[in-house]
Amino acid sequence: MKDHVFYNESMNLLETHNFTHELQDVKTPRLFREMFPYTEVPKILFNFTHVPMNCPEEIWMTDTTFRDGQQAVTPFTVEQIVHIFKLLSKLGGPNGLVRQSEFFIYTEKDQEAVRRVQDLGLRYPEVTTWIRANPKDFQLVKEMGVEETGILVSCSDYHIFKKMNLTRSQAIEKYLGVVKQAIDAGIKPRCHFEDITRADYYGFVVPFAAKLKELMDESGVPIKIRCCDTMGLGVSFPGTAMPRSVQGIIYGLHHYADFPSSLLEWHGHNDFYKVVTNSTTAWLYGASAVNCSIFGIGERTGNCPLEAMAMEYASIRGTTNGMDLSVITEIADYYQKDMGYKIPSRTPFVGRLFNVTKAGIHADGLLKDQEIYNIFDTQTILNRPPLVVIDVHSGLAGIAFWINSYFGLTGEMVVDKKEEMIVEINSIIQGMYAEGRVTSISDEEMVAMIDRIDPTRLRKFLKHKKIN
Repeated sequence: MKDHVFYNESMNLLETHNFTHELQDVKTPRLFREMFPYTEVPKILFNFTHVPMNCPEEIWMTDTTFRDGQQAVTPFTVEQIVHIFKLLSKLGGPNGLVRQSEFFIYTEKDQEAVRRVQDLGLRYPEVTTWIRANPKDFQLVKEMGVEETGILVSCSDYHIFKKMNLTRSQAIEKYLGVVKQAIDAGIKPRCHFEDITRADYYGFVVPFAAKLKELMDESGVPIKIRCCDTMGLGVSFPGTAMPRSVQGIIYGLHHYADFPSSLLEWHGHNDFYKVVTNSTTAWLYGASAVNCSIFGIGERTGNCPLEAMAMEYASIRGTTNGMDLSVITEIADYYQKDMGYKIPSRTPFVGRLFNVTKAGIHADGLLKDQEIYNIFDTQTILNRPPLVVIDVHSGLAGIAFWINSYFGLTGEMVVDKKEEMIVEINSIIQGMYAEGRVTSISDEEMVAMIDRIDPTRLRKFLKHKKIN
């Protein structure tokens, strides 16, 4: 990359990068054993280098549910793919906050699914693919009417030396040849920098990205870089040493290789519980896109949950920008009721218990004001009212809250914890646990107790629930 000086409009100052990162074609692989000893937990090292936050003007999510996500569950049927795709479009809204969705196209079923979602005529998400790097696959992408495809370009020495038995220069030569084939076929390449958080960043990643930038400038065809944190080793702490620093990776591709934010994407995994924070950090430091899957379903510990990043977007932008967050609940219901997928009960936003309390003191707070113990208005935002689970600890407040919430009671119909019906139900429940019960009380059992104590009132409750 040539030395240059330019005026940074966001900073209102002249900026320069008077250095060039050349490919370091080492004879033996650099495996960063000081960070990744393998027989020990990976080390987080610091060099105390800080880069500026630089959130792009526009940020969005991309989806890999039908590619990376589908590899971790029973393969979807075509009908399921079509339905989920429509829900993704509805969630992302008219401004395309779920901008793209990634597909395999190898089998007849894969190809049928792509054609079916294309026939929907939806603007978003755009259909993209992931292929092997050969001319036949490029031709297939073109025949399918897909404009962009992902291409695997592994960038750590673990892959270059150990898996592919190549040198770094041979790897770059091979990758550039494949990217050129895609461009010649009329397809926009998206380069998946696999295992970037174990790669020699200045000795391979930046020089390779600079070569891609030159190719992009020559051809006039946009080339995307997907930063793949394949092993979930990325770290967002300030001053983290490369190659594990998420902000350092994004900053360098933007400033040293001249890639615009709109062509930078983060793809994380959750091996060390950092996938959401790392994805948000990628946004904050200059990547426009973060790649996700529904509920984070993916290889090993999974990908970044799409629903989590929808919430992160609303949190850091202060607006949903056209997203319909209630669709998150629709997707969860569809996965569980129609596809038989079991969502862990305490999963944020979608798990059965995510806004449910058992403690009587918490239920008493909810009864007085939901805002005391509910993370936000889950009824309005997610179409999920806060609930309580009834057991020995629920008390009068918990029982009253359950009745009001379950039947959706409002106004004069709201029951008070001091009512005789509530006292009688609590007496029955306490008796059950005194006799040795250990499980919580089901909804059906609660309804049966009300019917036993006051059947006339139950009919009023049920009528109200049906109307509303």
